[in-house]
Formats: sequence, structure tokens, C-alpha cells
Amino acid sequence: MHPFEPLYDVESTILILGSLPSVKSREQNFYYGHPQNRFWKVIAAVFAENAGTALREVWVPQTIEEKKEFLRRNHIALWDVIYSCHIHGSSDASIKDVTATDISIILNNSKVKRVFTNGQTAYRLYQKNQLLTTGIEAGLLPSTSPANAAWSLERLVEAWREIINPLAWREIINPLDNI
Repeated sequence: MHPFEPLYDVESTILILGSLPSVKSREQNFYYGHPQNRFWKVIAAVFAENAGTALREVWVPQTIEEKKEFLRRNHIALWDVIYSCHIHGSSDASIKDVTATDISIILNNSKVKRVFTNGQTAYRLYQKNQLLTTGIEAGLLPSTSPANAAWSLERLVEAWREIINPLAWREIINPLDNI
């Protein structure tokens, strides 16, 4: 059974799905809790209020409450594609006997129109288990996991910015804001 509830509210416009919380995340009792996982640094840089802010100057939420508030403020929903499975430690390669998460609770109770997956495993499982039900093509984001050491923080931020493009998305969601 998934250890965390989905994070979303009625104003959420995008959904980011991981595969399953790591052992460290479960110990921290929150998403992306491994100290070397770059999720919070990347997402903070992508949605930085000052678009020209240098990466080292971007404010990154630290506490669970700051992280929840950051997600709410930026209309981001967060959950995972796997509800339950057999897994050894935190290795995606060992995942077996997957029960998919029913993400309809988020889609039916928010404004989510775009779905992104954090890494190949989440993308593959979304394609296999959820795409047919949701009808929403997912954008594949490079994994922020420490296991994805080939990608620097700067490269991850650039890729996530290009794929998510929060400024363009905000204009689509809130076209009347520009009047």
C-alpha cells in the first residue's frame, strides 16, 4: 500500500508522478525525502518566482509544510504511479507485481490537464497502466533520483524547464490574468 496520500487541491493544474517513494522518503515520511534526490531543487528552480535567478540563489523548500505550500502555490499535484508492489530497497529494477495507483481522485477533483512523470520507470508504468484510463499523454521528465548521476543539477533544471514550461502553461490556464 502506498505510504503517502496524493498531494493536490482543486486549483492543481499539473500532476507530477514518480514511481514509488524510496526507503529514505518513507523514513522522512514525505515525497522525495532522500537528501541526494534533486526533486525539490529542480522544481524550485523551474518555478522560481524570479525567472532570471541564478540556480544557487533559488529558494528551496525545506520542511514538509514549506514543500506542501510550494506545491499549492504553483498548482502542482504530486503522487506516484505505483500503489503497491514488491520491491527490494529502493531499486526500480526490482519492482514486481505492480498495482497501479488510481489517479482519478486527482483528475476528478482538480484542474489537472497535464501529467508528467519523474523518470523512465514512472513513464513506462503510466503508459502501461494509466494512459488508457486518463487519455492524457504524459511528458517524460529526466529522473531527479541520485541514481541518475549522469545528469547534473543544471542539466535537469534545463530539461524540466523546457518540458514543463511553467510560464507558457500559466498563460494557458489563466488567460484572463493578462487582460
